[in-house]
Amino acid sequence: NKMKEDIDSLLKTVPNIIHESVPIGKDSTENVVREKIGEIKKFDFPLMSHSEIGEYLDLIDFDSSANTSGNGFYFLKGDLALLNQALISYAREFMVKTGYLYVEPPLMIRKEILEGVYSKAEIEQMAYKIEGEDLFLIATSEHPMIGMFINKVLKKEDLPIKLTSYSMCFRREIGSHGIDERGLYRTHQFNKQEMIVICHPNDSYKLYDELLSLSKELFKKLGIPI
Repeated sequence: NKMKEDIDSLLKTVPNIIHESVPIGKDSTENVVREKIGEIKKFDFPLMSHSEIGEYLDLIDFDSSANTSGNGFYFLKGDLALLNQALISYAREFMVKTGYLYVEPPLMIRKEILEGVYSKAEIEQMAYKIEGEDLFLIATSEHPMIGMFINKVLKKEDLPIKLTSYSMCFRREIGSHGIDERGLYRTHQFNKQEMIVICHPNDSYKLYDELLSLSKELFKKLGIPI
């Protein structure tokens, strides 16, 4: 009914409540560094950007993608394309070995699912709409993964449910910084290995710490300082 729709609409405008442990700052300059892992290498010569290196080695082609698709896309070639697939496989196997169930989600979802994770403004800014269909390209596999449980009642004894997935992701990100810059960041299409947990609220922070620990362990295994 109309009242229920109005209540649902208002609830969707309520922002996420920040946990009391999160320090409040005026902007990102006041972010608190909690931990550093690994050592960032220092070089005695001028560094090239990743896009310059990729183009110099003929492993990335931004000019052709600009012709075929516009800004925010790229062609990966040769060893870099193979490395990309190897990293996806490595991350997938890492998560499966930790006990997470691997799932390949659909790359399109209905608006009802998207409205559960995005505000109206975010949908308009970020989501690609499929013309003539009640479908949007996914911006992250987290959305269809959580959507798997819509209108379902879960048994407490079946929790937590731990899932990992890989998918291509698509974002418009109108006006976002970096979308028009040359590089592999803030692009309209990208790869993502996702991990989500459906759990009892009382266990949420314990399992959040588990997810954070897994992320850090993966970076350590890859030898990437963070």
